[in-house]
Amino acid sequence: MKSRNLIDSFNYAIDGILHAFKTQRNMKIHFAIAILVLFFCLFLDLSRVEFVVILFTISLVLISEMINTAIETTIDMMVKNYNPLAKVAKNVAAGAVLISAINAILVAYLIFFDRVNPWTKIILLKLRESPIHITVISLLVVVFLTVILKVHFKEGTPMRGGMPSAHSAIAFATATAITFMTANAFIATLGFLLALMVAESRVEGKIHSFSQVFFGGLFGILITVLIFQII
Repeated sequence: MKSRNLIDSFNYAIDGILHAFKTQRNMKIHFAIAILVLFFCLFLDLSRVEFVVILFTISLVLISEMINTAIETTIDMMVKNYNPLAKVAKNVAAGAVLISAINAILVAYLIFFDRVNPWTKIILLKLRESPIHITVISLLVVVFLTVILKVHFKEGTPMRGGMPSAHSAIAFATATAITFMTANAFIATLGFLLALMVAESRVEGKIHSFSQVFFGGLFGILITVLIFQII
């Protein structure tokens, strides 16, 4: 009988983990990062203590997220109307997850920085020698951040409608990258004229408003300039 109860306990615990993974977006993100970190550890000469610290840190983040999920679920079950105390409880639980995540970042920095830093210098040196790579990175970052902003504003789809205009951001990011790569005023002007035509077509097609196109273009320019200046 005890054996059956023990097995049931394990099953319930596993069901809880699976439920958190299936229903909580942040839990999926934490799991993905944990897998990447553990895979990365295979290529580093970590001491036993360092590896234990990493395992403990990963576990702390996952446990915090699961406790946060349990608290939120319990509150939603018991509180049907708005209650400021329920909000406080949820915020405190979310704060615990944030603290564990910050701790994980600090642990990763302390353990990985000295090992990764030489590789980083080599990669940055190669990037400086190849503006094409910087351009690709810039465009990918612009696309990624634009999608995040659209999700935040809850407008349109990733590549159609909403704030900011993804087409405008990509077009002006490309024009900015061309400016950096060529250092030629004529070519740069052509690049920005083409970007303006892309932006105008989005407004003329009534897919975006002027403000969405304007901020999309400005966003693409700023991100690209920032990346080119950093790298």
